[in-house]
Amino acid sequence: MTIEVLRTDFVGVPVRDIERAAKFYGETLGIERNARAHQEWPEFETGNVTLGMMVPEKIGREFVPNPWPLALRVPDVHDARAKLEAAGVEFHGETMDTGVCHMAFFSDPDGNALMLHRRYAPYGDGSQP
Repeated sequence: MTIEVLRTDFVGVPVRDIERAAKFYGETLGIERNARAHQEWPEFETGNVTLGMMVPEKIGREFVPNPWPLALRVPDVHDARAKLEAAGVEFHGETMDTGVCHMAFFSDPDGNALMLHRRYAPYGDGSQP
């Protein structure tokens, strides 16, 4: 038996303070806020995935920050990192070059893992990312 999954509507981001999270994702990172979303459950649109801010305790869950980074695609990881550092964001280690992509790791104010990411190498079939 299978189900029909149409798409991913959102990825939940656990936060403790909705206003602080909204300011970080909207102002510091510059991700567009979905004006149609409920104020108590703000959503931020990255182009292919919606990030939904939620306070876990409001739905009877324990707050635990996500340890696996959400990879945020940017045009230039080094430039984006410099801008975020100037805004006071602290990064975990140096920017990595894997031979395929650049990655820079950091966290939101609630400790959720995030990553600036840009794949620059073509895929095995020669197509561009």
